[in-house]
Amino acid sequence: MSPDPSPGRPDRARPDGDPLAPASQPSSEDLAQAVLEAARVRRESRPSTQRRSTGGERRLRGYSGPGPDPRDPAPLGELIARLIKMRGWERPAAEARIFGTWDQIVGTDLAAHCRPVKLTDGELTIEAESTAWATQIRLLSRPLLSRIQAEVGRDVVRRIHVHGPVAPSWGRGPKRVRGRGPRDTYG
Repeated sequence: MSPDPSPGRPDRARPDGDPLAPASQPSSEDLAQAVLEAARVRRESRPSTQRRSTGGERRLRGYSGPGPDPRDPAPLGELIARLIKMRGWERPAAEARIFGTWDQIVGTDLAAHCRPVKLTDGELTIEAESTAWATQIRLLSRPLLSRIQAEVGRDVVRRIHVHGPVAPSWGRGPKRVRGRGPRDTYG
């Protein structure tokens, strides 16, 4: 047997004698030339509006290229913000933010001693853990209101109402004595 002059190019028939196998295959240079020719023919057969313009021709705008694309993935927070704005949920979202981020809005020290209870018609009701803290929060209500408005918007909370802890009602039961109430027992 003689050595094959070009082992990378199977230019001859297969040694097993397959009659359907081609006698020779085109070289890689021939394949590259054929691909280039097919691309040229395809480019020439396209309408002129779809070709890339080098001068005065108009080019159709597509989604390929390095620029931003409306189909690009977006962060979840951006999608939620867009949904809130589209549905008109800005005010309910701002109101919910007061309750969800209370300790960040007022600070951890103050949040440890009070909590927001309800928000109705721009009036935020805050419940303090004792009557002493209720008095302290009433004294801090103006700066507290400014801080809340800076965080969630000026038109969400317009007034703050503070009350102390809620004592159980002693006014019901089979044996009830009229008295002056629990006074400061629960605070």
